[in-house]
Formats: sequence, structure tokens, C-alpha cells
Amino acid sequence: MNVTLFSQVISKLNRVSFNRIVTRNASDKHSKGINSWTHFVSMLFCQFAKANSLREISNGLRSSTGNLNHLGITLAPSKSSLSYINKHRDWHIFQEYYFELLDQLRKDAKFKRIKFNKIQKKIFMLDATVISLCLSLFDWAKYRQKKGAIKLHVLLDYDGCLPCYVNMTDGKVSDVRAAKLMPIPKDSVVVADRAYIDFRMLYRWQKQNTDFVIRLKKNIKYISKTEFELPKDKDQHILMDESIILETPGSYNQYPKRLRRVAVWDDVNKKTIELITNQMSWTAATIAELYKQRWQIEIFFKAIKQIMKIKTFVGTSENAVQIQIWTALISILILKYLKQIGKYNWSMSNLIAFLRMNLFVKIDLTEWLNHPFEESSRAENPAQGVFAW
Repeated sequence: MNVTLFSQVISKLNRVSFNRIVTRNASDKHSKGINSWTHFVSMLFCQFAKANSLREISNGLRSSTGNLNHLGITLAPSKSSLSYINKHRDWHIFQEYYFELLDQLRKDAKFKRIKFNKIQKKIFMLDATVISLCLSLFDWAKYRQKKGAIKLHVLLDYDGCLPCYVNMTDGKVSDVRAAKLMPIPKDSVVVADRAYIDFRMLYRWQKQNTDFVIRLKKNIKYISKTEFELPKDKDQHILMDESIILETPGSYNQYPKRLRRVAVWDDVNKKTIELITNQMSWTAATIAELYKQRWQIEIFFKAIKQIMKIKTFVGTSENAVQIQIWTALISILILKYLKQIGKYNWSMSNLIAFLRMNLFVKIDLTEWLNHPFEESSRAENPAQGVFAW
């Protein structure tokens, strides 16, 4: 094998699709040597190697001089060139490419949902996460008087647990305000926490045949209408299953139909969780399990913050931050794809850790994914090997 592991990962990406996006956005019209593909590969290297600065990205790629052509680039960009293009090249090309790649790799890897195969509708998890920034460096990201922050609003597709919608705002934008602008698909299921209680928005979802399961706020007043019978011999964690109408005139005017309230005992945290839904035919246990699966989006946020490079940034402009976030999303998409096609039972953290140690080692990618610890999967020339700062 004469090609590095990193080059083989890059070869999995559809460059024709990337070039089509670049042409459509005229991203290379005024480029001076560093085209969009070189920029893209450099920022992917930032994510996979978890580089701490533009200098580390530049020097890291330079250390692979003989292998750059396998990455589709001819020259490792300098620190100053990377700084300039991160500030000026429109981040939207990376956003567009994420969704192109998502469609491609989802078909190739056949991502499947963990549970709920009997539910025909698409299932989405809705939530947001805050990323703190230094206000003196990121003065455009005002959050509090002496603190900066951005917020990522994410709609996660349960089939594969990957984002199908992402919006970056400043930290002050509320979760529900951002959710109102999301293109929630019709005939789907949305699972969310209590921050997304807005009855006008929920009624709009109801009218487009979108089911929702959301945690109920304690201050919401309602009137019980019909109490449903609980299962006798199973699902003992279900404490209440009933239909309700909203009591407060303002809330009732926003959502004038009946809702279903399901109270569930959370044995881990030793407390009762109350859920509301507009779905009347599913079992209470299904509704409770749907909300429990909302934890998948928390796992996603934890993974992208811990294993990708989005808690610190190599550029301070808003454009540079957007580029780094979208290349982080592309990187985690690639990792999930590699995890899916590999026969070895990789965890995401182990996969990226081992990949970082072997980025420039010449090993067959498929063999390495399937048998990472067997003798046959070692590099032909280990001395060329392990990349480290």
C-alpha cells in the first residue's frame, strides 16, 4: 500500500460534487494559488489531527510532502494564506458539501435507526448547545457583558444520528426562537426538551401532520379530560396516561385541540418526567422511549465537542468559525461512515484516536477498519509512520 490512511479517507469523498458547488458559488474566482479543495483538505486535516493553530495545519501538511498529490493538492498552504482564505472564502460551500456528502454516504453505509422500526415517519431530535468564546477575540459573538458565545441549533436525524439541519446564532438567541425558523419536515416526529414549549409552533406542526413528544413545563396549567388505562403486567414506569386541554386562555387559543400527557418514572434520576404529545395511538411506553432516545442528540453534542475541533478556533472571524464548524460536521460524518462500514466494533473516540496516530501511515484502510490489531494490518514501512506534533 503506497497511499496514506488520510489520503484513502479523502478518496471516499465525492470531488465532482465538491467542484460543482465551488463552480456554482464562484469560490475559486479570485483564488491566488490556494483553491477551495486545498482549503477544504487543510481544514479536514485540522479536524482529524486536532491541530491547535494555522501553523500546525501548515507544518503538518508540509511534513507529508511526498503524499500531497494523493490528497488532490499540490502545495501545503502557508499560515498567512490559510488565515486569509478562512476569513474571506464563503463558508456556505462547506455547508452545501456537508449535505451533498450526507446523502452520498448515507446511501453507501445504509445508516439505520436504533429502534422504532414500526414507526413509518422520520424521527428527529431537536436541541441546541452553547460554545463559549473569548469576547475580546470574537467581538461579534456577544453573549453577556464579559462573555462571548455562539449557539448551535441542531435537528438530528434519528436514522444515523446525524444533523439534517444546523443553524449557528449568537448565544442570546433562545432555542424556541430558532426552532420557529427551522424547516421541520411534514409527516415526521420531533422529540425535544421543555425549552421548545411554544403552543403556537406546536399547533403549526400539528396541522402539517408532524407528531411531537416534548417534556412538559411545570408551570403549564391544563384540565384532565380522559384517563387511559395503564398496562397491568408491564411498563410499570408509566405513572399516568391521559388526554388534556390547556387551561390558560392564551395557551388554549394557541393550541385549541386535545393533547396527551404521559407521566414517567425516571429510575436513574429518581424523579417523575411529564411528557406531552399530539400522538394518540401509540402506547405510552413508546412515547416514553422516544423521549429517552432524545439522549442521542446529547451524545452527538458530547462527541463533536470532545473529538472534533470546535471548542477552540484557528480563526477569529465569524466566517472562519463557520468554516471550522462545518468541516467538523463533515469530519464526524466521515467517522460515522467509517465506523459503519468497518467490521471491527469501533467506538467513535477510539476510531478518531487511532486514526490520528496513523494519518500518514501507509495501511490499507479497509483492512485497518476491519482488523486494526492484527499483524497483517500493520504498515509496510512503519518508519514512515505515525504523525505527531
